[in-house]
Amino acid sequence: MWSASLSGSKVKVVRVMRISRDFFLQPDEVKQPFSRKTFVNSPNHGWVSLEAERLNPRRPGDLKEAFNTSSFHPDIKWPDAVTDFQEIQTSFFQRCKELSLRVMRVMAQGLGLDQEVFLGAHSLIGTDENGTTLRSLFYPPVDSGKAKEGQLRCGEHSDYGTITLLFQSSEGLQVRKRSGEFICAPCVPGAVLVNIADLMQRWTSDQFVSVLHRVLLPPAGDSSTRQSLAFFVQPDDEAVISCCDGSNKYPPVQAGEYLNERFNNSYGQS
Repeated sequence: MWSASLSGSKVKVVRVMRISRDFFLQPDEVKQPFSRKTFVNSPNHGWVSLEAERLNPRRPGDLKEAFNTSSFHPDIKWPDAVTDFQEIQTSFFQRCKELSLRVMRVMAQGLGLDQEVFLGAHSLIGTDENGTTLRSLFYPPVDSGKAKEGQLRCGEHSDYGTITLLFQSSEGLQVRKRSGEFICAPCVPGAVLVNIADLMQRWTSDQFVSVLHRVLLPPAGDSSTRQSLAFFVQPDDEAVISCCDGSNKYPPVQAGEYLNERFNNSYGQS
């Protein structure tokens, strides 16, 4: 993980978080029609309810909600109770796409590779043939005394794709060091946290390493909420990811199949 600056984005981040919060604070019956797996052309698009996801499958469901923006198909139905929801989400998705491509060029140069080496597998971002997702996350107030045993706001996990851009409203994220110790990731105003994900680790034969991270429950008596925006960058569904150094450290894997396998672990097989 490392931090970078996205010039001029602070106002846009605030706007996305504001309209996302407006959506999350609606009653569940208002959000239900926009649930994840409602949209056939993009099953990952839509609302994820509280405790529906277990990013660490060994723990109870995570104490968070999410709205996944992963499709712009004309048939997608967007929440209409929140003004400009579709427009703001779509605009921010495109900004994040542009930044992520720049970051991957820099990463390739850092490895001494052609700067376009990763981009060919990301040519379909923003279509239904690529799983890249802008995820608005909302962590509601928690009564720690009533939480289930072992329950967290977000269970320990590593991200699935190539990189993740993370925008935070407050601290709460923890990352695991190589020693196994979890440390708090600072929330730097105006900064973007860039996270290496699992397929990038495979692709680079561990030259870039994915990292486990989590969000703990707030301290007893803390009734604050937390928000974040995560732009999960995925290779095109049909892209085959193999070690770019020509080694066989990791076997080749098709990006879309790998992503679906990870979703099955987080949501169950249903």
